[in-house]
Amino acid sequence: MSYVASPSVRSYAGRQGVDLEEVAVVSGRKTLVKEDIDQYLSGGAANMRGVQSDESARYWDVDHSEYGPVRDEPVSRMAKVAADNLTAANAHIPQVTHHDRADIRKVEAFRAGLKDEALERGIKLTTLAFHVKTLTACLKAYPKFNASLSPDQQTLHLKSYVHIGIAVDTPAGLMVPVLRDVDQKGLWQIASEIADLAARAQARKIRPDEMGGASMSISNLGGIGGTAFTPIVNPPEVAILGITRTETVPVWDNDAFVPVAMVPLDLSYDHRVVNGADAARFLSDYAGLIEDPRRMLI
Repeated sequence: MSYVASPSVRSYAGRQGVDLEEVAVVSGRKTLVKEDIDQYLSGGAANMRGVQSDESARYWDVDHSEYGPVRDEPVSRMAKVAADNLTAANAHIPQVTHHDRADIRKVEAFRAGLKDEALERGIKLTTLAFHVKTLTACLKAYPKFNASLSPDQQTLHLKSYVHIGIAVDTPAGLMVPVLRDVDQKGLWQIASEIADLAARAQARKIRPDEMGGASMSISNLGGIGGTAFTPIVNPPEVAILGITRTETVPVWDNDAFVPVAMVPLDLSYDHRVVNGADAARFLSDYAGLIEDPRRMLI
């Protein structure tokens, strides 16, 4: 089977001792990325084909039509890939989720103050851009979160770059395009790139080289709802940040309760790399930064 792979992917396959022709055959993909190799190594041929073991298949081997009318719908290739990744993540990563929340009033006030400039620039400055900027600062301060564990779990690869994956809900399934080198970009550029990637993801125009290689990903459900959730770590990353809808809650200010706009934060992490205390510090510092955007400049 013919396939396409970038020089960096070919180099990575060589270092891992993987035959890309075999990966292409097993995965059924013609354009290969690093994650295809990782999935091949972690899940094997059966996992990449989405084939369940005989032992587990018995739970799903049911004739549902015996109980009433049913309608069959084929699972998309994108959904199959996502299912394989999530299954591997859940099976191989001891995941823990730490929950916190942050006062978002100053960010919203800052955004409101930039509304006219945003219109002039033709850029929608969303709160997500501030989250990306905040996460970037925290990844620089906590190198273990910007890392990946080797397949044999003997080496931690600490990354000098900061790339942020943005989970996008599309009609075809979940996609996670990646913002590159965000530590070298300002808010306007980050906001512009978020909008561009999201739009092209919806149109299924994301290139293979725009997927994978993230330092860490963000799953933002704020536009839909919810108060908390447990996002699943996207291997080979070691953590993922979940964000849900901002809500106004009463907060005691040593004199009286005042209404405060608070954003819920959910940090899932690989406990093989990150311990609970570090996760708590990471998210506490994250909340402190986004509560006062000026601190990002320090």
